[in-house]
Amino acid sequence: MSKNKKAESLNNPFNSQPENKDEEMTVTLDLMDGTTVTCAIVTILSVSKQDYIVLLPLDENGENNDGEVWFYRYYENKDDPDEEPVLEYIEEDEEYEIVSDAFDEYLDNNEFDEFMKEE
Repeated sequence: MSKNKKAESLNNPFNSQPENKDEEMTVTLDLMDGTTVTCAIVTILSVSKQDYIVLLPLDENGENNDGEVWFYRYYENKDDPDEEPVLEYIEEDEEYEIVSDAFDEYLDNNEFDEFMKEE
């Protein structure tokens, strides 16, 4: 699975909630080139006391055909749960690699869990 760390402008991205539990939660990102991308939220990971969000960019048909995911630092205001979460671009390669490794471990664990459910 490829990972991308393009710089994004993240202005109030959380504008979409699932209407039912079978739908994906999504966020909309305004990219620096002026385009807008809707992304499915894959998971939120905690690494070294910092939360990170993993996003799956979707095309105009709501699909992702290349397996590319994007990582961002993720912050919630614990004092105001109604406040929109904040996403921050990860600039340091070392931090990005740590998050990438944590996501790979997350995927490995999920595949194992799915395998165990099938037996």
